[in-house]
Amino acid sequence: QAQLVESGGGSVQAGGSLRLSCAASRSSFSTYCMGWFRQAPGNEREGIVAIDSDYSTRYDDSVKGRFTISRDNAKNTLYLQMDSLKPEDTAMYYCAAAFSPPWRRSNACRASTPARADFAYWGQGTQVTVFS
Repeated sequence: QAQLVESGGGSVQAGGSLRLSCAASRSSFSTYCMGWFRQAPGNEREGIVAIDSDYSTRYDDSVKGRFTISRDNAKNTLYLQMDSLKPEDTAMYYCAAAFSPPWRRSNACRASTPARADFAYWGQGTQVTVFS
């Protein structure tokens, strides 16, 4: 079972940047589809970006061109570089994982937008606040 721990959240002025990290406990990290989700107060948790074990990526239109997902398999770590932040990006950000080995790719990283139901493992979240 994968354990995920997010870090890097904080408060930033609109137009600024933050870099989130998600450390995974399992050495088989490279075989997981990894995603970032966010949830603002009163809203549903929404998927914003995912990266598969083959490094293919899917971005939601709301973050495309501003956010960049990456992974370092040697460090078992997932990253989210967030640039040109807007107040509407304010939310709790979660990383999530779905087993996606080459012989059985997960649907988690095939959807145009990551879906919560496709991911089995979740971190506790890190808060991002963007003020104008």
